[in-house]
Amino acid sequence: MIRKTLFIMLSLCCIWITAVAEAASSVDKDEEVTGYIQQLFKDRTNFLIHQEEQAIRHHYAASRSSRHALRHEVERSAYIHAWAERRGLQFINAHSDVRVIRAKVRGNKATASVVESLRLDYIYTHTAVRPQSFGIGTRHAMTLIKEDGKWKLLREWYLDPLEENPKLIPESDDMMLRPQPKQSSNHSEQPSTQSDTKRKPRYNRQKAVEYANKYAGAAWGAGNKHRYNPKYRDYTGLGGDCTNFASQCIGDAEEGGGLKMRGGWHYFLFNGGSRTWVQTDAFKNFLLHSGYGQLIAKGKFPDVVKPSERHPAGAIAKLQPGDLIGYEMKGDVDHFSVVVGFDDFGYPLVNSHTADRYRVPFDLGWDRYTSYWLIHIRD
Repeated sequence: MIRKTLFIMLSLCCIWITAVAEAASSVDKDEEVTGYIQQLFKDRTNFLIHQEEQAIRHHYAASRSSRHALRHEVERSAYIHAWAERRGLQFINAHSDVRVIRAKVRGNKATASVVESLRLDYIYTHTAVRPQSFGIGTRHAMTLIKEDGKWKLLREWYLDPLEENPKLIPESDDMMLRPQPKQSSNHSEQPSTQSDTKRKPRYNRQKAVEYANKYAGAAWGAGNKHRYNPKYRDYTGLGGDCTNFASQCIGDAEEGGGLKMRGGWHYFLFNGGSRTWVQTDAFKNFLLHSGYGQLIAKGKFPDVVKPSERHPAGAIAKLQPGDLIGYEMKGDVDHFSVVVGFDDFGYPLVNSHTADRYRVPFDLGWDRYTSYWLIHIRD
């Protein structure tokens, strides 16, 4: 009986030791993958600025999917530098904060879900303006493979706000930018009148901007620990969250602009947003027909930035923080962003969801075929 008891105890002890060893091995493998991913993003961030392809090529395997992932990184770097050149800018630095949400190793392969918060710094090449910064946030689904004892990227998917053809960037020769006065970017450019001060505005554009900055998601610079407002459903996987976010910014009664929900534009606690709340064209039509919004101008990039008799500094100069921009592609409004201010040289900056943006130049990531709907939200 004693021998039997000792045998059982010894067997259980061996099982426990084996389980602990396997768990420790699994943790070690996960940490190894996490460390590799951190280095991968660090190298890609440096490449984004310096464009030395050999610095990242060793991270990619010989497979077609891996070559495609490498080509994507090369093209996104080419795009941002081409865009900067056409806007009289130069990117000088980038910093990446990477969070590995989960990583799983199986044999010689690993899968991982990763969130990157990227900061990009730029200067103007023709004037002495301090370095400017903006942030973007991306969510990555990655598959890695171990070859000759080294991890490599086998395939990757992410919605990239910098995925655009550098050959389709419109010129900005007619764009008139002006250095911004040293005051809060949330103030209207229009002087207040006595009647204005007596009337309480229905739209609090300062709070709308604060909301847009707080809940800009994974983008560098955003608040709320890089999380969306949990009070609202996330529509990223249901066609996109950009219009839902724009609606929140102008309509949230507690933290946002405070416009009253009406005319089919509603968010319901348990059912989510109405079609007008979350769908781009329906939202645009509601804004313009309800009286909440006023169309400043609509047109392609040269049309909205060039001076005209009606807009001597270009229609884009009429935008105020808290206004909205709709992005039309092939006849349909495809995206909405919230104007949150201007950089020190007067370039309009926007926040948005899905591919999260924080104080990003309004046209970065769009091409010459994009039409811009500049919509002023009435106070």
